[in-house]
Amino acid sequence: MPDSSDSDVSLALPIRCILSDVDGVMTDGRIIYDSAGAETKQFHVRDGLGIKLWMRAGFPFGIITARNSPMVERRAVELGISHVSQGSGDKLQRAMQILPTWGCELSSVCYIGDDLPDLAVMTRVGLAVAPADAATDVQDAAHWILRAPGGHGAVREAIERLLRAKQLWSATEA
Repeated sequence: MPDSSDSDVSLALPIRCILSDVDGVMTDGRIIYDSAGAETKQFHVRDGLGIKLWMRAGFPFGIITARNSPMVERRAVELGISHVSQGSGDKLQRAMQILPTWGCELSSVCYIGDDLPDLAVMTRVGLAVAPADAATDVQDAAHWILRAPGGHGAVREAIERLLRAKQLWSATEA
């Protein structure tokens, strides 16, 4: 369990990159199928702006998800996210493959996750973040538990908190 006395600044300063789950973090976790069997997802516009601001500040953002979905790829393209790993059963292994391309180590990673498959990464990174409605075990492993639930601006909240702690937040640059 992370030390709750760690300040935002001390946790945020070493962070150089963000990796995030999708379902339950960037979405509310529901999987909806239409009558033809096509899957739909809802993404929050504020998360998108937060991701763009993070990348505009010079930091990489990547997605690691266990599921495969064309909507995830489409959203990543819209936002300019180049590192998207879908169908990742072992998220830690996938993270270890991505990080060298960014010149990052686990200690400089913020990982945002909401459920048990995220724990292997969350327990090894510099900053583990969970949406308000994350599974209990995930909240127990998180340094930060957000006010926003998954799919309702949780990613934006985490990014804004990171950038503010790093004194890189400027609402006028959006």
